[in-house]
Amino acid sequence: MNIQKQITDFINAEDDAKRKDLETLHQLLLNILPKAKLWFDTGVNADNKTVFNPTIGYGLQSLQYANGSSRDFFQIGVSANKTGISVYILGLKDKTYIAKTYGDKIGKAKVSGYCIRFKKLSDIDLNILEDAIRDGIKMTKKP
Repeated sequence: MNIQKQITDFINAEDDAKRKDLETLHQLLLNILPKAKLWFDTGVNADNKTVFNPTIGYGLQSLQYANGSSRDFFQIGVSANKTGISVYILGLKDKTYIAKTYGDKIGKAKVSGYCIRFKKLSDIDLNILEDAIRDGIKMTKKP
């Protein structure tokens, strides 16, 4: 199955309100990263066990590990869960940056080292979320 179909199926499987929020976020990210690589991770491991929620990924970065190895991965991820939506800004060196810079401005959201979690899009300031995403992309651009 191609990635775009997986993304569409994932979004369409949600209830009306969450589906509209995911569609809005998906379009926002396509506008921010129009030529970006798209990813879809089902959240299922090699043993066919669910280990995390399915995630749509956008962009490309090279993640470096302490052992010297690296792998390509997405920069921004969007995932739906039972309590809302999570936007992941991955690969940041400073795990406090997003929370310190955007946490007090974004609205009703929980902001951690690389995740902005909220119940519904109307609970947050979409412009601030966009600023955080754009900032994260600049900091994690693949060389």
